[in-house]
Amino acid sequence: MKQFTDEQAADGPTAPPDLRRRIVDIVAARTQYDESYLLPDSHFEGQLGIDSVILQSIIRSVEEHFGVVRLPEGLSTIRELTAAVESALSSRGEPRERPSGDAGEARDWDDRSMKDFREERDPDLFAKTRTFGAYLRRRTGDQLYWYGMPLLSRSTNRAVIHDELTGRAREFLMFASNNYLGLANHPRVVEAVCEATRTYGATHTGSRIIGGTNRLHKELESRLAAFKQRPACILFPGGYPANLGTISALVKNYDAVIADRLNHMSIVDGALLSGGIRRIFRHNDMADLERVLAGCADEAAGKLVVVDGVFSMHGDICDLPEIVRLARSHGARVLVDDAHATGVLGARGTGTAEHFGLKGEVDLELGTLSKTLAGMGGFVVGEEEVIDYLRFYADSYVFAANIPAGVAAGLLASLDVMESEPERIKQLWTNIHTLRTHLTEAGFDLENTESAILPLVIGDERRALEMGRAVRARGLFCQTVVYPGVPVGDARLRISVTSEHTERDLSLAAEIFVDAARETGVLPHG
Repeated sequence: MKQFTDEQAADGPTAPPDLRRRIVDIVAARTQYDESYLLPDSHFEGQLGIDSVILQSIIRSVEEHFGVVRLPEGLSTIRELTAAVESALSSRGEPRERPSGDAGEARDWDDRSMKDFREERDPDLFAKTRTFGAYLRRRTGDQLYWYGMPLLSRSTNRAVIHDELTGRAREFLMFASNNYLGLANHPRVVEAVCEATRTYGATHTGSRIIGGTNRLHKELESRLAAFKQRPACILFPGGYPANLGTISALVKNYDAVIADRLNHMSIVDGALLSGGIRRIFRHNDMADLERVLAGCADEAAGKLVVVDGVFSMHGDICDLPEIVRLARSHGARVLVDDAHATGVLGARGTGTAEHFGLKGEVDLELGTLSKTLAGMGGFVVGEEEVIDYLRFYADSYVFAANIPAGVAAGLLASLDVMESEPERIKQLWTNIHTLRTHLTEAGFDLENTESAILPLVIGDERRALEMGRAVRARGLFCQTVVYPGVPVGDARLRISVTSEHTERDLSLAAEIFVDAARETGVLPHG
């Protein structure tokens, strides 16, 4: 503990003598880190692996503890956090009231985001739900939050959606589906689901280990392993539990999870659940990954580098060749989440490893079955000994019911169609290039997308929500993504392209996006 006592002197004579001590206690309580890790200049994200959600929790706890309001954004170390609190304590007068969230307020725009409702302390655990409820009602009433509206039809290139706010149904151009190859509506897939359900019933009501294994599950695991050209496969009830179970089974508190800062939340939560050392490197920054790996050399036993193959809100692809090279040189294993790469990347659509010519070079490849493959569930492929270990130590496999036999049969049929109709992947990429060209030429910022996900980066949350509303008003549905899907200040529209979109769909979509962007000021007029 002497290291903290010595360091505290660096804060200067005006700091309360126990200020940093109290902040360290808060950070330790929120992260479960031993205090010896919490050095004054350790970067919260890059060195301590504290993601934005937990960091927000820390900031709110510090604000509550010291009675200060709205510490500045971007605090990245305990020293910076200490200085910000010291400044707030020395300069504050009467505390500034925060907005109440009442929908009847006279403000034209409530500038809070969903980030503001994660941490609200009250003896009544449900108090935060009422504050958020008023905010949600206002956003929904303004037709800005349009999440969860029900489909009344199949989701193809077009879909009928029921607007619960107006009570009316309407057909939309559908650009919010992950049905990348159109397999969800293929007659062979639908018939396979129906036939297996008639044969085996609706579900098994059991986990794989106790009464929940059907011959179709074993056949599906064999097919997925062959599809990915790996020795063995384990089937999970979902992609989220696949990451939770795999990471937490392999990584222990003396190991390290090293993750890209834009990884999916299931990877973040898997790392938290593992109890291991968490380290985050800057997005697709291989020099930063090398720095983090080198820093883990003396503090971690085993090391697991986990990345998305395709980043779900950005559409770009991880630098897998360099990740594999660096991991090998530092004795780390690699797990790639191919949720949005399966069916999209590679000539056969098998994912990121095929795309880079690295089949067999990646330790573990994870995928979801609810996107391209048109079912439900998740899977992991790798060496047989590793997969067998997961069957007994991945809690989200051992203690969860498996996917129904009908779903497994549909997935087998999806693999059949995908492998027998490779023209679907070619058509998907023709559509991706067409729409990406339209939008780039119109002046949109699509970041570095290289996949079926096209982000229209807007930044400002209000403008993004208003553009989403304007797009829907013109008969197109895509996702409006704000916090927690992306950090505050990085709001965007997320467009999913499929092989089912026609040339007319793509040109009409481009017109709609341009018109809506001009209406809302995202693009200039004329």
